[in-house]
Amino acid sequence: MDSAVEDAPLRSVYLGVDVGTGSARAGLFDIEGKLLGFGSCPVQIWKEADCIEQSSTDIWLAVCSAVKSACSLANVDGKEVVGIGFAATCSLVAVDADGSPVTVSWSGDSRRNVIVWMDHRAVKQAERINASNSPVLQYCGGSLSPEMEPPKLLWVKENLKESWSMAFRWMDLSDWLSYRATGDDTRSLCTTVCKWTYLGHAHLEQLDEKNSRDMEACGWDDGFWEEIGLGDLIDGHHAKIGRSVAFPGHSLGSGLTPAAAKELGLEAGTPVGTSLIDAHAGGVGVMESLTASELNCEVDEKEGICHRMVLVCGTSTCHMAVSRSKLFIPGVWGPFWSAMVPQFWLTEGGQSVTGALLDHIIENHVASPHLANCAASQGTTVFALLNKMLESMSQELNAPFLSALSKDIHVLPDFHGNRSPVADPNAKGVVSGLTLDTSEKQLALFYLATVQGIAYGTRHIIEQCNANGHKIDTLLACGGLAKNPLYIQEHADITGYPVILPRENESVLLGAAILGAVAAKEYPSLHEAMKALNAAGQVIHPSKDLNVKKYHDGKYKIFRDLYEKQVSYRSIMAEALA
Repeated sequence: MDSAVEDAPLRSVYLGVDVGTGSARAGLFDIEGKLLGFGSCPVQIWKEADCIEQSSTDIWLAVCSAVKSACSLANVDGKEVVGIGFAATCSLVAVDADGSPVTVSWSGDSRRNVIVWMDHRAVKQAERINASNSPVLQYCGGSLSPEMEPPKLLWVKENLKESWSMAFRWMDLSDWLSYRATGDDTRSLCTTVCKWTYLGHAHLEQLDEKNSRDMEACGWDDGFWEEIGLGDLIDGHHAKIGRSVAFPGHSLGSGLTPAAAKELGLEAGTPVGTSLIDAHAGGVGVMESLTASELNCEVDEKEGICHRMVLVCGTSTCHMAVSRSKLFIPGVWGPFWSAMVPQFWLTEGGQSVTGALLDHIIENHVASPHLANCAASQGTTVFALLNKMLESMSQELNAPFLSALSKDIHVLPDFHGNRSPVADPNAKGVVSGLTLDTSEKQLALFYLATVQGIAYGTRHIIEQCNANGHKIDTLLACGGLAKNPLYIQEHADITGYPVILPRENESVLLGAAILGAVAAKEYPSLHEAMKALNAAGQVIHPSKDLNVKKYHDGKYKIFRDLYEKQVSYRSIMAEALA
């Protein structure tokens, strides 16, 4: 019997790794896209004013720990893992010729070699780059965000000259992870197109998805780099920023190097796919989650996917939609060719803080410690307690519907600037309706109004996209906030569109695992793998009560007005200080 077990064929297991802002996570999936096991390990972070940094050494150790933990919990042998994919935040990594970290920190600490995605040190550099009016800017909504890589690179060159001369490779974090695993520094169309101004459509005429591997990087605009003062990055066929670029999921090098395999507890040579930014991995992990009614109706799949927008709801929220033709949308990133789903143009909206904003609102309220203790003693979350409190208040106050509790409090959620669609990194948060009340009930109202403010921001992004050629009528939500029923219901009610939740909560990890499945040649293309491994769960429909729609239309008007007022206040103060 033992020998029969030994001779049994090994399972095919796909491994997805995601490095977020606070942790490295690993998920193992079977051939139906079901999660077998999950592991997580925290990642160190340094925050000093606008400078936010991490360590690639620490990140790799956390990745190894998360992978081993996932394999142990799922009882998966390293030999069963047939393919690996990495996803990560769009943070910037600096390494020298030996692959050792190069500091990007004022502190000079060599461990601190990663500028985190949300770091805003390069606002002035972004403003100067945007003043160049380079043609590449039209492919990112008309302007670069300080969260993208060119402003950060320019900041390092101007402020840390020694680091600039030492750096041999500048890499997006997810590309660095696949490089660390395979020794192949081919970059991803996802990272380079979305964050580095690489023009992916330079490959449109030449290559299809199947033969794109190690394609020569022909989408860099050398005139742009020279104009902004970074012409030295053109040297050696762009060796420092990406000499070759490939579609997400293409097999890199000879798979896992023996050293990396040993550190991860896996087999040397295991295929590794070209990476994705974490939000884009969420899109790949959820976008083909068709409901039963969609599966039964003969929808043109090439059109159906173009009616959907994925909300990847974490520390920030990314809004991903694809189209067959390129659509230019003011204030919204893209169109990015093949940056998420090969052969489709990607439009990417975003809100710089969503999960982080809700945490901030709650944690900075005087009622927060007591609420946190209650949640801990009841084995639940603060969000669940606040949601329950709002339901009770709605009944006690005989409110027409729960959302109406926030009629006197309005929140503009731009506490970390506005990424889309006004693309204003200098935007600030606004709260209208504060009182001296410091009770838990008042916190619950503030929380509700903040959730609504975030949802109005999503509505604003969708309206801007649809006004410029998109036909979005369905939302798919994944990430931590998608587990909060109030958050999802408010998004459905405020946008007027149904929200589909995936069967598997861990959509970003599934998207990363799909890259591994494609690299292992288990599927002919990324899109085929998505169709096989994505699956829908619950569908949340907008309220049919017309009073709910009328209420949100009114609050949305106030939401838009809060920003307009802020801009006018800014100009009044600029004049007063002139």
